[in-house]
Amino acid sequence: ADLRSCIPMEELRNTDVPKVGGKSASLGEMIGGLADAGVLVPGGFSTTSQAYKDFLLQNDLGERINKALDDENIYTDVTKLQEVGKAVRQMVMDQPLPPSFESDLKEQWQRISEGNESFKVAVRSSATAEDLPDASFAGQQETFLNVSGYENLVEKVHECFASLFTDRAISYRHDKGFDHKSVQLCACVQKMVRSEEASAGVMFTLDTESGFRDVVFVTAAWGLGETVVGGTVNPDEFYVFKPTLEQGHDAVLSQNMGSKLVK
Repeated sequence: ADLRSCIPMEELRNTDVPKVGGKSASLGEMIGGLADAGVLVPGGFSTTSQAYKDFLLQNDLGERINKALDDENIYTDVTKLQEVGKAVRQMVMDQPLPPSFESDLKEQWQRISEGNESFKVAVRSSATAEDLPDASFAGQQETFLNVSGYENLVEKVHECFASLFTDRAISYRHDKGFDHKSVQLCACVQKMVRSEEASAGVMFTLDTESGFRDVVFVTAAWGLGETVVGGTVNPDEFYVFKPTLEQGHDAVLSQNMGSKLVK
């Protein structure tokens, strides 16, 4: 069995969701599958579900969390949910990360930063719960951008672990019938793209409103993609027709210039 606490992103594939969560596995797949096509995907590494399980074994942390979340009242009383959620997140933050895990994080940090003091990464949560047709975990856990320095990295990984227990995430898992104990949190650490001089956005492989599969829907705005993902900016929009694109013809069906104003 692979018991590593950190795995370089380029070693990961789509089949590694139980090991590193959905986000890290998908990024690993993109790095491996798109490099030959000339698509550049920033590298990095992911912490593993094994690292998270080892973290919960310390001082019976996992047991204490499970006991707190077994209280049925928190799923009917919002005040109680907020109280317990806050207490559980505090338990997670009060428990130091295992020294062996921290030394693995340091090794990976040194590998990707190559001694560059101003090197910055994004630290994103990657949960092992698969998105299902009636359950989507997008945006429920923390993302941290422009993280620099090893100490900050450790802190943000720790905060990602705690964010598995936001009030919203606790209640959502319960409502959708997911056992809290069956979901592990991994941290996906990826080199930041310097997009302040360019644009970023989201690309859908179908039309999001009709489900029509022969188009690609692209939205973009200046700077990081965070504003586009969060719906706080009015982005540019493009529809590209796949069949004519494959034939090598001009394939942009429509383009709409957004104001790019951030709300």
